[in-house]
Amino acid sequence: MKDTFKDLKIIELASVLAGPSVGYFFAELGASVIKIENPKTKGDVTRSWKLKTENPKENTSAYFWSVNANKEFLFLDITIPSQLNKLYELIKDADIIITNFKAGDETKLKVDYPTLSEINPQLIYASINGFGYNNPRTAYDLILQAESGFMFMNGEPNSKPVKMPVALIDIIAGHQLKEAILIAIIKRYKNKKGSHVSVSLFDSAIASLTNQATNWLIAKHLPKAIGSLHPNIAPYGELFDTKDGQLITFAIGSNAQFKHLCELINYPSLATDIKYATNQLRVQNRIQLYHLIYNYIKDFTFKELYKLCIEREIPIGKIRDLKEVFELPEAKAMLNKFVFENKELKNVSSIAFKFID
Repeated sequence: MKDTFKDLKIIELASVLAGPSVGYFFAELGASVIKIENPKTKGDVTRSWKLKTENPKENTSAYFWSVNANKEFLFLDITIPSQLNKLYELIKDADIIITNFKAGDETKLKVDYPTLSEINPQLIYASINGFGYNNPRTAYDLILQAESGFMFMNGEPNSKPVKMPVALIDIIAGHQLKEAILIAIIKRYKNKKGSHVSVSLFDSAIASLTNQATNWLIAKHLPKAIGSLHPNIAPYGELFDTKDGQLITFAIGSNAQFKHLCELINYPSLATDIKYATNQLRVQNRIQLYHLIYNYIKDFTFKELYKLCIEREIPIGKIRDLKEVFELPEAKAMLNKFVFENKELKNVSSIAFKFID
């Protein structure tokens, strides 16, 4: 699988997270990805986004490596004609270019699609922007989380809005641009022509609202901050303490799963109680239900509860910090694939799929 795109040449004129995540995806699958950086700004701004514990003498940050491994780095000031011409030479036999310019900047810099498609008619021009292709507004993931409703819905009841702890809108937009590029590649195989595909962070965010959007658009339910709870399912997201002080949660998505949970905690009659017999009733009476279940969960240690839930196919999760996460055998197996030759781990894969056959 790692050589799937070994014949592709990709030029990356993108910085921060969304655009570079797309280049990183193709680099992982064998493509030659050349990241063009501006020497006047010392390259991608995320090179300087360092934790207070990182070595100030290093010229890159942990953040930078999250989406920039396996690439070739080339510093060009494309406002200088001779260096712009070097970029044009690279474009002549490139397959894909990835950009994330503010509206109008690509034209000013002479790296817009009409200009580059004249140099290479089969070029796939893939662009990410903030609020639409013609909107000049500067956008960061935080701003999109605020503007698209995510922050309003995120957090505990009566708390201030909270952003998600990863730049999820950037990541989603990157995934959508990958999909667009793959469609453009298929199209090029058929007609031998390039394409301009574009994704905005705002459109990606709105498209990702899924059931929360339809809860409003169809049911006129205005989603608000309810912590980890799910507005449509219960018990789902409530937090429980085990006998040994571990914090766990359940995702009970069916009546059968609820019945199995009630049997596990030695309270089988709860599954047929008129207040909790269906999911909608459980949503209506979730606070009472939570307190009932909470008292029973405290009789179990995490290990015994976890084992019983797995045996009965009851979705259970422990609230883990990242140290615990990367000690899990599943996480270790994933990380083992992405250790550099010098045994120094630089990043985690952007690829979450695998071909089974």
